[in-house]
Amino acid sequence: MDVQLKRGLLDVCVLAAIQHEDSYGYKIIKDMKPYILLSESTLYTILKRLEGAKMLTVRTAEHDGRLRKYYRITDAGRKRIRDFKEEWAEMTKIYCFVTEEDKK
Repeated sequence: MDVQLKRGLLDVCVLAAIQHEDSYGYKIIKDMKPYILLSESTLYTILKRLEGAKMLTVRTAEHDGRLRKYYRITDAGRKRIRDFKEEWAEMTKIYCFVTEEDKK
């Protein structure tokens, strides 16, 4: 798979994982595990990139005596998910065109 395409897909997957509630690294990985395997190092690189793009914000809170970073999706992050869904509909049409011969 094209590296840039995969990168974009992973970004949207992380945004989707936090779209309904704030979350933290370990929980994001756990929530995504049934769909895609993601290492901690990859996740934190994505989170940093998404924060830089203003698609999420970060807050720190104490949990069991330790500080934990919680991530919250922003309006820009929600827009990215909406844009992805529109783009994916177009990609599906292209996929159907490309694989049409396979159905014959």
